Amino acid sequence: MPDLYVSWSEYYQKIEQLATQIYQSGWEFNQIVCLARGGLRVGDILSRIYDQPLAILATSSYSTAPGKQERGNLTFSRHLTMTTESLGSHILLVDDLVDSGVTLQKTIPWLKEYSDCPIEEIRTAVIWYKACSTIAPNYYVDYLSNNPWIHQPFEQYEYMKPAELGHRA
Repeated sequence: MPDLYVSWSEYYQKIEQLATQIYQSGWEFNQIVCLARGGLRVGDILSRIYDQPLAILATSSYSTAPGKQERGNLTFSRHLTMTTESLGSHILLVDDLVDSGVTLQKTIPWLKEYSDCPIEEIRTAVIWYKACSTIAPNYYVDYLSNNPWIHQPFEQYEYMKPAELGHRA
């Protein structure tokens, strides 16, 4: 299975396609929760387009060692970061991709437990939906039947050190 390489322009185009798909569904939500780190850019842009509050839940499931492409244990932050008093009742949960599906599956009950107010509905949105996932997102741009490793445009920063930036100018 060949890897998938994505440029910045393709990345932003796909977020716009996702925004369009959500809009065309007619579903109305009053909160966006993004999974950091991968879902930060997606959540930020959707929050701006829809003018809805953004909450951030930090999660981690991949090794951060250079050249490592393996899933580890899923870790959640202790708190949800948001500027509103409480979560909305209709939540759009966003990430960049759904791979195994474990993160989305475990985040939904986490949000329901965290919230002080009743959550009526949570829908999920991602750019890439891999066939190996155990959960199907409500909204996605690309279904990847061959489960490729995705090289996103910001990946270069995972291997960069601050001292290297001065040499790039």
